[in-house]
Amino acid sequence: MTKRTSAKYKIDRRMGENIWGRPKSPVNKREYGPGQHGQRRKNKLSDFGTQLRAKQKLKGYYGDLTEKQFRKIYAEAERVRGDTGEMLIGLLERRLDAVVYRAKLVPTIFAARQFVNHGHVTVNGSRVNIASYKVKEGDVVAVREKSRQMALILEAIQLTERDVPDYIEADHNKMVVKFVRTPSLGDVPYPVKMEPNLVVEYYAKN
Repeated sequence: MTKRTSAKYKIDRRMGENIWGRPKSPVNKREYGPGQHGQRRKNKLSDFGTQLRAKQKLKGYYGDLTEKQFRKIYAEAERVRGDTGEMLIGLLERRLDAVVYRAKLVPTIFAARQFVNHGHVTVNGSRVNIASYKVKEGDVVAVREKSRQMALILEAIQLTERDVPDYIEADHNKMVVKFVRTPSLGDVPYPVKMEPNLVVEYYAKN
């Protein structure tokens, strides 16, 4: 098993939820945490524990971002006028790796990060290899010509476990994607309940 596959399975087990909605998630068989004491961890969480879990789940969903990366995105969301939780979701969905994943050009968010880092993607015609690059409304993301026959992409396009959301226009024949608008929480097709309001509460206290 690759390190990336192992990582995503560990996150599911740690959360006790199938956070990407994948058919092969170990949580589909065992809804408890990893390790010999995993089954004992069903105690009711404190407010702090609930808030921490909400943060870990959101961080994990976007490829297990580091605390430094996630806090930086949160700080940016906090600076913008409006609902901080909604702004946080909008900023996470504007990440280039998230757009590539949402457009079904790759099977997982981990693969999306690697795909971008390896230089397979352009934004408005210019090559971008930074997964955290923030896409703007109207930006056009495309797979580079020489990368279009990769098995990874052809496999991802055929996946039936998720659909392309309506804030992204994807032409899989041309391997071109348009980021139409920044979504709100209700627009994002999370397979599990995400609670950015609890993330806001967590950072407000810590």
